[in-house]
Amino acid sequence: MTDPIIHMENVTYTYPAGTGKPALTGVSLTVRPGEYIAIVGANGSGKSTLARHLNALIVPDHGDVWVNGWNTRDRAHTRDIRRTVGMVFQVPDNQIVATIVEDDVAFGPENLGVPDAELPARVAQALAAVGLEEHAHRASHLLSAGQKQRLAIAAALAMNPLCLVLDEATAMLDPAGKAELLRTVRRLHDAGTTIIAVTHSMSEAAEADRIVVLADGRIAAEGTPAEVFADAEVLHRCGLEPPPVARLSRLLADRWPDFPTDILHPETFADAVHRFLAAPRTAQDSPATASRSDNATAAPLSGEGAVDPWISLEDVHYTYMRGTPLEAHALRGVHMQAHAGETVAIIGPTGSGKSTLLQHLNGLLRPDSGRARVLGHDLTDPRADVRALRKRVGLVFQQPELQLFERYAGDDVAFGPLAFGASIDQARDCVRKAMNAVGLPFEAYKDRLTLTLSGGERRRLALAGVLALEPQILALDEPTAGLDPRGREDLIALLRQWRTSDRTIVLTTHNMDDVALLADRVYIVADGQIAHVGATRDTFANADLLAEFGLGLPTATALAHALARRGYPIPTNVLTLEELAHAIVRLADERVRV
Repeated sequence: MTDPIIHMENVTYTYPAGTGKPALTGVSLTVRPGEYIAIVGANGSGKSTLARHLNALIVPDHGDVWVNGWNTRDRAHTRDIRRTVGMVFQVPDNQIVATIVEDDVAFGPENLGVPDAELPARVAQALAAVGLEEHAHRASHLLSAGQKQRLAIAAALAMNPLCLVLDEATAMLDPAGKAELLRTVRRLHDAGTTIIAVTHSMSEAAEADRIVVLADGRIAAEGTPAEVFADAEVLHRCGLEPPPVARLSRLLADRWPDFPTDILHPETFADAVHRFLAAPRTAQDSPATASRSDNATAAPLSGEGAVDPWISLEDVHYTYMRGTPLEAHALRGVHMQAHAGETVAIIGPTGSGKSTLLQHLNGLLRPDSGRARVLGHDLTDPRADVRALRKRVGLVFQQPELQLFERYAGDDVAFGPLAFGASIDQARDCVRKAMNAVGLPFEAYKDRLTLTLSGGERRRLALAGVLALEPQILALDEPTAGLDPRGREDLIALLRQWRTSDRTIVLTTHNMDDVALLADRVYIVADGQIAHVGATRDTFANADLLAEFGLGLPTATALAHALARRGYPIPTNVLTLEELAHAIVRLADERVRV
């Protein structure tokens, strides 16, 4: 057996400025050359801390980490270790060092001594691998969050590492970008690169050779994807769940015990359904048609009867760095409306203008031209009272760390209520209510240092800071990115409960399952323009439209389209796993009756 490329032995680590509780306790892990390992776990379980040990960014308090035989404590070999293990951080801004894209990609290889003559080819190859070749000369800080994530990946690839560590590297990517990155990772793995992927996506984890589950800083389980996802007790205890395809298979197995439950991939599921429906069955084989689950998307709340929309954008244009050589046109004549009681989703490729559009809703950005009216405020009027508007329109950024600035978590949530005149007692009540609502129990988190929170915990804290103001409109930029499966499920439930006839949600997301569960209407943004607007079901029923813009479908909808292509009369406008299971059962019932 070959020597391990990475070996961790009884590693324990506690952050100096943290709670005093170890982030990792007694972790031992061996990684062989060429392996593909997924590390999963709830927010705060220690995944990112483990990842940072793998290239000597962190050195254990106790225990040891060896990389290619070098101990990470030996500073004489730190450069060798980092040449061996390339790292892509959860927050890409933390590793972008140059002002121009191509210079940032060249920074690592140049510091490792790669000859100048070889650098241009390295940079070009890395940028092409992540689809950023057209942005080589663009200012790094003007990239969208998704583009920054691609840039961080390109910078790591340019160093030709033997092992690539990806910490939530796909969280901010659009579906096409995510698919391309996963293909790139698969190619690197096939060529011999060792891959270690920290992820909250169970579908991505299912692609690995081995899954390591962390809980409270310890390894709770490890094994093949089939072994890990078959252990329902461990998954529940660790706040995880099987991939959507596996959950759907189990829904069908509840009705047909002989339906396979070890399915992890969409193609395998489609094959299983095809075999199952094609086999002769009797009425005894098929139970009564299942009723639609309560988890299916609620009927849309209609705001179309309102006299005036709460949000109205008319021919809005916006350009970053206008009048300079680095100007970038972000919005080009955008028209958009949202009414009271609606949830509107804005989707589109990375860099299409989604975040820029969202930041116009509370006056953080103002149009260069056109008109923007929100809750009666004309944001093209320089006299508009944006302070009053920002209390009524809560904005949660795509990168929540950008809006966290207090030392302690409770103080950060209290900032808004206090700034708007709440008493100490009133602010405390608001903070308690908001933190509890987002899954950060007040007593446990109010005195936590914000810098010690995990990425997912910071996202929840940023949302709590907005909810504490009791806004009428929530503007959410990638609200579930970085959340573990249970945290995502809880947030979706919170948002569905929060929305009433006198509240509105506008969200941007690359997660089409979030759109299916939350949105009444969908706007597709491409190249700064509105390319499509329509009801959620109608939009996702048109797979060709989504593909045209490099977008995906909700898991259930994609599977329904796959079955329809095989000739089965499955409705292609289903949005949830429960709806699709209902449609498959109904089809089987109809075949039995015939």
